[in-house]
Amino acid sequence: MRPVIGISGYGEQARWGAWDVPAVVLHRAYIDKLERSGAAVVVLPPVWDAASVDAAVARLDAVVIAGGPDIDPAYYAAAPHETSDIPRIDRDATERAIYRSARERALPVLGICRGMQMMAVDSGGSLIQDLPSAGFGSVHREQLGAYSEHKASFAPGSLVAAILDATEAVVNSSHHQAVADAGSLTVTGYAEDGTIETLEDPSAPFVLGVQWHPEQMDDSRLFDALVRAATPS
Repeated sequence: MRPVIGISGYGEQARWGAWDVPAVVLHRAYIDKLERSGAAVVVLPPVWDAASVDAAVARLDAVVIAGGPDIDPAYYAAAPHETSDIPRIDRDATERAIYRSARERALPVLGICRGMQMMAVDSGGSLIQDLPSAGFGSVHREQLGAYSEHKASFAPGSLVAAILDATEAVVNSSHHQAVADAGSLTVTGYAEDGTIETLEDPSAPFVLGVQWHPEQMDDSRLFDALVRAATPS
């Protein structure tokens, strides 16, 4: 039986045909990767009612929290940096509710880029709001709408090292923010410049956040592992 995996969607203004309206959108690559790894995929839209999020997550076998715009810095008691995106308040609230509901049910969780940052923030952590102005250069996003490549190293014995069967890898990036403090989560991977690349909860079977975009890579091992962890026994 295919596990049913929910992935958070974007609430954005979008155009198609004769329409230019607020819409729920998601990069197709996420869905394609999950389907090819054996999942049945459900997109979870930004909503205002936490109870409806909880009701949806209760029917799932795992969740993915997708990448996207910056998290509202009010979530970690910070003033916005001049480079910060306009907050997507409904999406922030929905993804926080998705993460909490999944953790309460001990579901497998994969956070990607912004998704990992949301995991950190909800676990009591905080973010670096702009890597270049904090002295990290531009290696993580050299150009808007494109991906940069760099090396990352992982802690021996970590979940990510087990999945990738390696303690080093070349990953892709498209972000200008990063985790400063992981809160109650454990940092298990770093980029060469010291940027946090992976977070985990070692007390859980599968709670993993990655700062890169595996949906845009040929390697599907992270999604394969998520599907295995989510497959009903």
